[in-house]
Amino acid sequence: MRKEIINQLQKQNVDSDPNWLDIEKLAAVEVTSEDYSYPIENALLPEKPLGWKASELGKQTIRLIFDNPQRLHWIKLNFKESDAERTQEYVLRYSSDRGQSYQEIMRQQWNFSPDGATSEIEESQVDLPIVTEVELIITPDINGGNTVASLEQLRLS
Repeated sequence: MRKEIINQLQKQNVDSDPNWLDIEKLAAVEVTSEDYSYPIENALLPEKPLGWKASELGKQTIRLIFDNPQRLHWIKLNFKESDAERTQEYVLRYSSDRGQSYQEIMRQQWNFSPDGATSEIEESQVDLPIVTEVELIITPDINGGNTVASLEQLRLS
């Protein structure tokens, strides 16, 4: 068995990749809805701290369509919910053929609770050599509650 004990400082250096893609320059964005006060730019651009919120209830889709194919190494998703108890599910997938087909990268369910877990951060190392689209599908409450989808941050490297 190969094993290594790492300290927290080493882990933070690995996880905090400063070379996130500049989505504003590299891709177009499609979104099913957005709250005027929380547009999608808030989740995709580093200088926008407020995050994105949907303007409609139910399942929402955020799609990044790259001008030129990209190679992806890291994906970071950050969700926050401090007001409602709910179970959220998201699916992150990519296309290498301009949306003709998609392959799933990850699927996750998370229980939010105002008195407990109020945020979910997922960082994943991937090796996707040709990516033309990235699609995030969020079901804000798998039990059909009256809540809107939100996303604090999406970063790709």
